[in-house]
Amino acid sequence: MITRAKSIAVIVLPALSVLLPTQAAHAADNSFTDCEGCPQMVVVPSGSFMMGGKPNPQLAFNPEPDETPRRQVTVSSFAIGKFEVTQDEWQALMGENPSDYVTGDGRLPVETVSWYDAQEFLRRLSAKSGRLYRLPTEAEWEYAARAGSDALFSFGDDPAELGRYAWFSGNSGGHINPVGTREANAFGLHDMHGNVWEWVEDCYRPSYLGAPTDGSAVTAAGRCPRNNRGGSWVNTALNLRSDHRHKMGGGSRGTFIGLRVARSLTPP
Repeated sequence: MITRAKSIAVIVLPALSVLLPTQAAHAADNSFTDCEGCPQMVVVPSGSFMMGGKPNPQLAFNPEPDETPRRQVTVSSFAIGKFEVTQDEWQALMGENPSDYVTGDGRLPVETVSWYDAQEFLRRLSAKSGRLYRLPTEAEWEYAARAGSDALFSFGDDPAELGRYAWFSGNSGGHINPVGTREANAFGLHDMHGNVWEWVEDCYRPSYLGAPTDGSAVTAAGRCPRNNRGGSWVNTALNLRSDHRHKMGGGSRGTFIGLRVARSLTPP
């Protein structure tokens, strides 16, 4: 059953030839792959940003309590998937496709995957590539989603523009859509808003009080509620905000939950 979500300075990208001497780089779009069949990755530059929500009087909007207090976070450069993990990519590694919405188009994002399913995919991807893949931390995800913007969305504050960048309830047709078919943000990342919610590494906390400011993940002993980010094809515009958080159990699955991979730039 589908559950609804609760209602910078100029940055110069470092040269891939310096950061990634062993990878095959796609110079035209600044992406690279670690192995044949591995997801396309994009290097996100280091930087600082204000993480969390802020009021928008024009839209009569106030952030949710768990999106506050805002704080400055500094993130080291890392690599993140240019796209959400696709059904083809999942099938190739896992030998099956768990998705509910299957049309034969392998570029649809994989969905109906839990946080624990994602961890097994990442383990196998790491073994195949020789690189340590992981989920992005929540701070890395928001930094990458904002792509230098301090607005509600990576492109600004106007929800009327969202259809150019995202699949959501206003244009999705009631289902997921192939990755990369909406415009990319300023970091060259597609579908950071919408299509499927994306798991992040962190345990969920009900506020940012005491949360890390170095881009690392919030952890806890044992199992904990997890976060996913970005909104999905079923959600309305304001649930796709760059700062919006969605709490779910790590074992939850649904036709609106997928993932995007990340890895550090240092050797495993």
